[in-house]
Amino acid sequence: MKRMLILAAIFCGSSVAGLLLAGLVVPGVGVGVQGFIVAVVVFTLAQSLLTPLVTKLAAKFSPPLVGGVGLISTALALLVATSFSGGLVINGVGAWVLATLVVWVVTALGSWLLPLWLLKKGVKKARQN
Repeated sequence: MKRMLILAAIFCGSSVAGLLLAGLVVPGVGVGVQGFIVAVVVFTLAQSLLTPLVTKLAAKFSPPLVGGVGLISTALALLVATSFSGGLVINGVGAWVLATLVVWVVTALGSWLLPLWLLKKGVKKARQN
């Protein structure tokens, strides 16, 4: 249970970083202060639920798409998150493409590197005791 909560916090944190970075560097992407928390929670839940579904569908109907599952599920999760007003706005095809790439890269790196960093800190702390 503890591990699951840590992984959820890591994914939520990487979602925050990805959405904020997209809002800062991608023209046409706006991140509203008022609804940002809702956008992060909606994006994180949508991403978590859509990834296994998209993976199954891609494997069944188009195996070459399996490699792009992360990008597809990120784009779909962004679409869901933008449907809630006040948190996330994406205008234009270019903004959608770049926002998908930025958020996907940040969440992928965060989900990969943060557990390694936390594990390293935990091992170091255990050795000190």
